[in-house]
Amino acid sequence: MNRQALLARWNALAPRERALVAGAGGLVAVALLWWIALGPAIATLRGAEAQHRALDAQLAAMLRLQQQARQMQSLPRQNADESMRQLEAAIRQQLGVSARYSIAGDRVSVTLTNTPAASLAQWLSQVRTNARAVPGEAKLTRNASGGWDGTLVLALPAR
Repeated sequence: MNRQALLARWNALAPRERALVAGAGGLVAVALLWWIALGPAIATLRGAEAQHRALDAQLAAMLRLQQQARQMQSLPRQNADESMRQLEAAIRQQLGVSARYSIAGDRVSVTLTNTPAASLAQWLSQVRTNARAVPGEAKLTRNASGGWDGTLVLALPAR
């Protein structure tokens, strides 16, 4: 339909019908304005505080990791033999009989059997700091008794 036909049709409507059509058109315009502009903006504002807290927590964690990395970089270099001694001591102290290990060059494979989660976490932290070992591969599963089974491959400093 062209503009003249629409205008003629509009003029043919009774004043009450014109008011109803204008009201319906206004309601559709307000609904579109809400769905397109205001609704998403208000939803974003409602979620902004929680997202801000989550990002602040993530930033704090990243800053802690950055500080820890700087501390580790400032430590004196360690040779491979000392790293191996530190790693073996950590395995005996933290993991005990729940771990077996094998050495292949600068890589160490540690096989875990029913290792408690707290011991594993503490051991990983200790070998990363003391032995300068970096986890390269992990295949772990949680067993029925709550311990961890699987294999970890660690990379030691180059010889």
